Amino acid sequence: MTGTPAVDDLPDVFPPTLREVMTRPFWIGMLGLALLVAGIFAWLGQWQLGNAIDTDPPPAGMTEQVRPLGEVVAPGAYLPEPLVGQRVEVTGAFVAGDFRVVTSRYDDGTPGYWVAGQFRVDSTTAGVDGPTSLAVAVGFTPDRENADAAASALSDAPPQDVTLTGRLISDEGAKEPPRDADPLEITSMSPAALLSQWSDIEELDVYRPYLVSAEAFGALQQIHAPAPTELSSVNWLNIFYAIEWAVFAGFAFYMWYRLARDAWEKEVEALSDDGEGAEQPLPRP
Repeated sequence: MTGTPAVDDLPDVFPPTLREVMTRPFWIGMLGLALLVAGIFAWLGQWQLGNAIDTDPPPAGMTEQVRPLGEVVAPGAYLPEPLVGQRVEVTGAFVAGDFRVVTSRYDDGTPGYWVAGQFRVDSTTAGVDGPTSLAVAVGFTPDRENADAAASALSDAPPQDVTLTGRLISDEGAKEPPRDADPLEITSMSPAALLSQWSDIEELDVYRPYLVSAEAFGALQQIHAPAPTELSSVNWLNIFYAIEWAVFAGFAFYMWYRLARDAWEKEVEALSDDGEGAEQPLPRP
């Protein structure tokens, strides 16, 4: 009678099901490890999401309120991002001989030059101890000869006992001048680069940000310094990172499933190869 296998034809060992493989102690332990990894990824995603929304954003128009320099930043400290472009007031005097031309500047789309000088702040009004200087951009001109003439005139007769107002901007970082240019040329508004050419700097404290003066000095034009764009209270980059961590958490479970399934398929294949050579279909998971 055909169609019914004889008892002797039945295999001695039946292939395990996928569920049987997954419930073995080793794969249960691997599942626990996947849960631990996914939990860490989920915590990182929650942390990123919690930092994505600023629950205490700076008030609108904060940068337009003129504040004393000492209330905004200390010498040597970095300027916090919400305070970039903050309007400040500071009293002091410019140092003779320390005005320099800054190249590669644009003023409302017009290429040209800035003139910047060393401003020695008044310690009593700024709340600092010892000599402290602030780099100040005092004006713009599209002509290099005018910039050189203004820097020379201001260096010879620097303004004294003045109260400046302007916007506080973060250091742009020192940049190397072009190969064919003067090695002392300053191509970015960097207090560090200006400091290297200033005089009387022994035991001098310097502010990391610089000031764009609201008043032009010499025969220079006022620098166009508009109010900074209001920052959004939502950090979309952090939200993207949070989504990434969620994907990684799901991938940990997928890896556990994929490795367990691979082990099951190899075991079934090995049992099939140990048989009498007849091809046996893989059991259903």
